[in-house]
Amino acid sequence: MFFRNKKILAFVFFLCVTLFYCESVSAQKIGIKTNVLYDATATINLGVEFAVSENWTLDISGNYNGWNFRENRKWKHFLIQPEARYWLCEKFNGHFFGLHVHGGEFNTGNVCTPFGLFGDCRNERHEGWYYGAGISYGYQWLLGKRWNLELSAGVGYVGADYTAYTAPVCGIRTGTGHHDYFGPTKASISIIYIIR
Repeated sequence: MFFRNKKILAFVFFLCVTLFYCESVSAQKIGIKTNVLYDATATINLGVEFAVSENWTLDISGNYNGWNFRENRKWKHFLIQPEARYWLCEKFNGHFFGLHVHGGEFNTGNVCTPFGLFGDCRNERHEGWYYGAGISYGYQWLLGKRWNLELSAGVGYVGADYTAYTAPVCGIRTGTGHHDYFGPTKASISIIYIIR
């Protein structure tokens, strides 16, 4: 299922170009991070944050969950979420505001989604892709010369296009749908290692 959608591939390509551009522009600071909230849900995640000017950074995170759990419960997905951040005092320290976009694919079954996104969560499986944008606020603490701790939260929009199936395994296709959602789009407790 993953990476079949050409729009998602174009989005990933755009993020890669942006990532390489930012690395060449900024010889200042680069941080690598993991969000322990995603880690707690068995979602592998990695983020990179680059300084691009005195008060601006670009944070790009990627998340992946490809596992089937007991009773064929699945919350398979991948998510890419770049965010431009404005720091009120100095980058990688203190308060920041962000503007993020996100996109990815999902395959959920026999598990209820947050905020009731798909209705009947126990007897149907939903497979599709999503996209959106939002705003965020966060704070970073210096823990040492190379280590930081970050808390952040964001709200915004998510649009999801999906195909529904009658059962979590080998179900019959029942149709397609679209769902719009406004609410929390980001939450993180991140451990950051500053490379330079």
